[in-house]
Amino acid sequence: MTARTAYTQLRYSPLLLVGTLLGMFLTYLAPIALIFVPNPAPRILAASVWLLMSLLYLPTIRFYRLFPLWAATLPLVALFYTYATCLSAARYYAGHGAQWKGRTQAHRPRQNSANVH
Repeated sequence: MTARTAYTQLRYSPLLLVGTLLGMFLTYLAPIALIFVPNPAPRILAASVWLLMSLLYLPTIRFYRLFPLWAATLPLVALFYTYATCLSAARYYAGHGAQWKGRTQAHRPRQNSANVH
């Protein structure tokens, strides 16, 4: 579902795509990467951010009656969503658009070489 509609939600804007990918990286993935740096200050800050985002995700986890430690997987969920967003844009630029049950919706119109100046 995400790979079909993510780029549509971004109104097919490369600028919004880059901004979204940068935002996803900085918000969800950078704290995990910073846990592995040798300096303790960024590691403590990164672990605190991960703990905070997990605590904020906990109400959703509880709503779906999942084990509370699933909240710590939010960065993995964000990584999957980032991948699906990239896939959505790649499909659009490849001319495939959103595909569902063998049908293509909102595909990128191909330019005719006679119309290109």
